[in-house]
Amino acid sequence: MATDTTKAVAKSHSARLVRGAVAMVLFAVPVLLLGYAVRQKFDPLIRLDNDLIRESTDFTRSHGLADTLIALQGISQPFLLYILATGLCIWVWAARKLRGRALWAFFTMMLAWNVGLLAKLLVGRARPIVQDPISHSPGFSFPSGHAFNAAVVATVVVFLLWPVLGRVGHRVSIVLAVVFALVVGLDRIFLGVHFPSDVLAGYVLGVGITFSSWLGFIGKTSPTSSSGPSHPA
Repeated sequence: MATDTTKAVAKSHSARLVRGAVAMVLFAVPVLLLGYAVRQKFDPLIRLDNDLIRESTDFTRSHGLADTLIALQGISQPFLLYILATGLCIWVWAARKLRGRALWAFFTMMLAWNVGLLAKLLVGRARPIVQDPISHSPGFSFPSGHAFNAAVVATVVVFLLWPVLGRVGHRVSIVLAVVFALVVGLDRIFLGVHFPSDVLAGYVLGVGITFSSWLGFIGKTSPTSSSGPSHPA
């Protein structure tokens, strides 16, 4: 009986890992294709990116939004987001006793942070060149680190807090996560420090890592995670 149980558990774990791997491939493919187009300087994409950056930065200047967007850039720095999210992990671990979920959230975020840095190095895209630049950011451009990490943190936090929120809380958390990620991504574009394709790639990769990690390591019936969504709502 014990052997049968062990085999069943191992089979369940293997199935979850396969689901997670398949999900990650499905999310990674569009990012890889976009990154390839960027490296090959695919003319329609490059032209569209440059046109949108020019229009966005003109809009920022004409509406006096620079100071607000620069302030948002400062408070949405990835390391600040991860500090806050780690604090939530500690609270969920200590106060709510959801240790498996807290560990999953923390390690998913740390893995994602490093994946985002590696992706930038692999693509090596230069930042937009803007006349009369509004802001400056160091490093490479693809994918957008702010958009990527905001997507990771927003989705991870929704999964992390799901068991402690009621039905209204579930809806509010989803709306806040979506709005937060969108605002951070748009901030990068309207400041002229990232192309729209950088932001799009950041979103897809960030959500993909969270979703794949959830399927691979928590799944639908994990005894250490409590009840929660088996897929992004």
